[in-house]
Amino acid sequence: MDVESLSDALHLDPDTGIWRAAAARNVSYPDDHNAACFLIEDDSFWFGHRNRCIAAAVRRFPPSGFILDVGGGNGYVARGLMDAGYETVLLEPGADGAQNAKRERLLPTVINATLAEARIRAGTIPNIGLFDVLEHIEDDHSFVGQMFDLVRPGGLLYLTVPAFNWLWSMSDVDAMHYRRYTKRSLGEVLAGRFDVLYSTYLFQRLVPVSFLMRALPYAVGLARPKPASAYKTDHAAGSKRTADTLNRLLASEVSRIAAGKSLTIGSSLLVVARRTSRDAA
Repeated sequence: MDVESLSDALHLDPDTGIWRAAAARNVSYPDDHNAACFLIEDDSFWFGHRNRCIAAAVRRFPPSGFILDVGGGNGYVARGLMDAGYETVLLEPGADGAQNAKRERLLPTVINATLAEARIRAGTIPNIGLFDVLEHIEDDHSFVGQMFDLVRPGGLLYLTVPAFNWLWSMSDVDAMHYRRYTKRSLGEVLAGRFDVLYSTYLFQRLVPVSFLMRALPYAVGLARPKPASAYKTDHAAGSKRTADTLNRLLASEVSRIAAGKSLTIGSSLLVVARRTSRDAA
């Protein structure tokens, strides 16, 4: 991957093999969440199932060229896509996440920068992945406009986001989310720039638990902020037996995605969209 063909604002750190920008900026993401995620990602049913769903969607709508995984954290999704045979470049503003992706997940191309810092040239990216990133962006319409500028006409945008504002909980507050989405609201954000090819909700079986254990306590004022060390309780299943049971319950979602079918409810939303060939409105 020739990073220099994408931007002249990045330099390769010879000690780490990571491409970096000169300055760092704040993003709406807790400083310690990459480290907390890294401790659980490989054993988490939640991260594992999301990866399988993403890979199924990418296989059904394969990219032409590499995927730029924007805000890809520790490289868990990028590693999964690479293992599935899709060249993936990680763009991650957090230094810990970029280091984990390069040193531990052995991703060949890692960029430690925000989009603004990276100054990637317009129209140079074949495809983009935004996996639980858009909800961290205050002005999501403008951010999607940046994606439109970066992606070549006809390029694909793969997204996952948390679903349904009535599932809002303290976990959203702790993770510094601005919102949750529905198919309709996300479609409105993408409209005029990306045409939705496919969409489905994920984690359908977890909706009752998410509502009763997380959203309802928050709505009645019983929820309290949690430290990043408690992140495991939101994305891990406890025992291996419990995780195996959850994986079996959720396995049909992967098959449905592979067949192009959609779920009508879930705690997450997955979308594949194509960049329009016309100028954005």
